[in-house]
Amino acid sequence: MSMTAGHVRDTSKTLTAHPRFVVTILLLSLLLSILAGQLGTLLLYIVVLATTWATRWDWECLGLCRPNWPRTISKALLFTLGIFVLVDCLIQPLTELVFGKIDLSAVGGIEGNISQYVLFIFLGWILGGFCEEIIYRGYIVRRLAILLGDTKRSWLLSAGMTAMAFGLAHVYQGVAGAVTTSVIGLMLGMIYVYNRENLMLVILTHGIYNMLAITLIFLGKARMMTDWVLTVIR
Repeated sequence: MSMTAGHVRDTSKTLTAHPRFVVTILLLSLLLSILAGQLGTLLLYIVVLATTWATRWDWECLGLCRPNWPRTISKALLFTLGIFVLVDCLIQPLTELVFGKIDLSAVGGIEGNISQYVLFIFLGWILGGFCEEIIYRGYIVRRLAILLGDTKRSWLLSAGMTAMAFGLAHVYQGVAGAVTTSVIGLMLGMIYVYNRENLMLVILTHGIYNMLAITLIFLGKARMMTDWVLTVIR
C-alpha cells in the first residue's frame, strides 16, 4: 500500500509540474473566473493542494518559508498603507468615473454588525490573505514565470497576467470592482516578484489590507476617501 501511495505521489508530482498541465489549469481557471467567478479560484485551490501534497507539503516551492518577522511585519504595514492610499485616492475614483460604482453588496451586511465583522475578518485573513496569495502569487505567478523563461521580464509579465485573472475572480463586484482588484493584484504581484522567497510578506500585506477595508465597512466609512476625491475632481 505504501509503495502504491508513493507511486501515486510521484506520478502526481510529475503531472502537476508538466508545462501542459500548468497552462491547461491556468486557462481553465481563467475561463471559469470569467463565467462563474469564484469557481475558477476553487479549481486552483484543488490544484495547489494536489501540488503541495505531491511534493510532500514542500511549501517553500511557493516561496512560503519562515521570514524575519519584525522586518516582514514592518514592510507589510508600509506596503498596506501605500496600497490603501493609492487605491482609495487614485485608482478607485478614476475607475468609478469610467465604469460606475463598485458593487459591495456581497459585504453590505458587515456595517454595524459585530458578528459579521468578526466572521469577515477571519475570512479576510484565511481565504483572502493566506489562500489567495498561495494560489495567485505563490502558485500562478511562480509557475507562469518559470514557464516563460524564469527571467526578470517573465516574472513581471507573469505578475501582470495573474493580476488580470485575480480581478476576474472578483467580477461579482462589477466592472469597477474587477478593474480595481486587478490593480491591487498587480501591486501584490510586484511585491512578490521582488520578494519571491518571502510569500509571507505578501500574505500579511493582503491580510492587513483586507482587515482595514472590512473595518472601514463595519464603521460605515468604506467610501470616505474615494467619495471625497470624486467630489473634488468632478
